[in-house]
This record gives sequence, C-alpha cells and structure tokens, in this order.
Amino acid sequence: MAIIGAPMDMVVNRPGARFWPRAIRQAGYVGSPNDYLYHIGLDVYPTQVLKVVDFGDAMCTPFSLEQSHQAINDKVSEALDAGAVPVVLGGDHSVTLPSATAVVQRYGVGKVGIVHFDAHADTWDSLYGSRISHGSPMRRLIESGVVPGKNFVQVGLRGYAPDRRLFDWMRDQGMRWHTALDIESKGFDVVLEEALVQAQEGPEYLYLSVDIDVLDPAFAPGTGTPKPGGLTTAELLRAVRRVALTGKLVAMDVVEVSPPYDGPAGLAAEAAHRVVLEAISGMASLRSDPQS
Repeated sequence: MAIIGAPMDMVVNRPGARFWPRAIRQAGYVGSPNDYLYHIGLDVYPTQVLKVVDFGDAMCTPFSLEQSHQAINDKVSEALDAGAVPVVLGGDHSVTLPSATAVVQRYGVGKVGIVHFDAHADTWDSLYGSRISHGSPMRRLIESGVVPGKNFVQVGLRGYAPDRRLFDWMRDQGMRWHTALDIESKGFDVVLEEALVQAQEGPEYLYLSVDIDVLDPAFAPGTGTPKPGGLTTAELLRAVRRVALTGKLVAMDVVEVSPPYDGPAGLAAEAAHRVVLEAISGMASLRSDPQS
C-alpha cells in the first residue's frame, strides 16, 4: 500500500484541503511507537500483513490545475509500477481524475469500476469556468472514455444541486446512484448491499473514492462544502470495510478534508484517517491467518 499526498485545492468553494495530507500524518494514535496496529473487529494486524509505506506527496503547484493533475498521475503510476495499491489523500476531489486515469491505464478500460461516496455527484460540465475542477472529475472520466458511466455507483447524494437536467445526463450515461433519501427510506445496509452488487456488475477491479462531505457535518465539519443530512462515521467505515472485503479494491482516494474548518477536535481528519485504516484492514484480513 502506497500512501500518496495530493496537496491541491484550486477552484473550490472554501480552500484548505491542500493541508489534509499533512493532517492525516498527524491524526490517529497508537499505544506506543513499537506497537503494531490491531483491528479489534477484524482480528488482524494490518501493517503486519501488508507493507504500508508513505510514498510522499505529488509535486502539486498552486498555479496550475493541469500541472498538478499530471504530477498526481505520475505519482500514482509510479506506485502502480512498484506493485503497490495507491491510497491518494487529497486535496480537492479533482484529484480523482488523474488518479483513476492512471489506475485504468494500468488495468485497462472497462475493467475498473468506481464506488463513490459523496454528497455531490461531481458531474458538472464546468465550475467557475473550469472543466477539471472538483465539481467535474466523474464527468471527465466518463467523457474521456476512461471509465464507462455504467461502471459508476454513487452513494450519499443529497441537497439542492445538481438539478434534474444533470441527473438526466447521468442517467443517459448509465450511472447508478443512491441518495440520502434512499438511505432514509430503505436503511443504510440495504442501500450499501445494492450498491456493492451494482459495482461488481462487470468490472474486475474497484476504485474507491471517498469525499468526506458524505458524512453529516456533525461528524466532519472540516470540509469545503458541508451539507446536513449525511452519513454517520460508523456507516461510512462499515461501507469502506465492505468494499475492501470484496477483494477487488486496487486503489482509493480520500478527499476534501479541510483542516482550517475542522476545529480543535479534528473530527474530519480523524474520520478520514479511519477510512484509510478500514480499507487497509479489510484488505489485510483477506490475507491474514487469524491463528498466526
């Protein structure tokens, strides 16, 4: 597993996510410097089973989205060349465009599906005049032919944007999504199982993208575009474990954590830190002998 920082947050509502890769390295705790991490529920020592390395940050520049995206693509490709599973820490959600593109370049078009937890669909054609901002990565992935629309499953959409016309476009692409109202009416676990079945209809591999604003702001205030009515932290962590336990996860990103808005408790940073640990632990449990 290669932990990669992508410190960029251009063309966003509230900047600050560029500081998230630094914050995750300070989040969480271990009993002592010599202790191994132990996942109580899964009965696994993930960092004993898997080799997890800090692969450093992509060389993002605050002056160019294009150059920053190329740096992220190069860094993810380097991790893939080393045989690692990239775990990309944004940054804003535009980092999914270069990151997922690098993953598909490795595994092949049509072979990678995207499971996307977010309050927003991120399928705008443009945002503030930019077509590669954090509002458009999923649309660009589809329009560029990197990931077919039918290989997208989104969970947690809510609020008052985008409008019906954009959902019509998404439907035309074959995208599937589950809104907060779906979760309210059916129950989270039912929706999660539906989403996982859909995500595995066709693709051999999965790319997981988690925007921390999928959580209700009560659980993650530190984000650029908070929306009330989101998931609980427990629900999101359960979902991430389930994705990892499919055995198909080959890359992931966690984005839009904005430390300047997170308050002294650092709730969003802690939640996102746990998201990464749950994915690593889920993957480790598939390879672990509980008796060892």
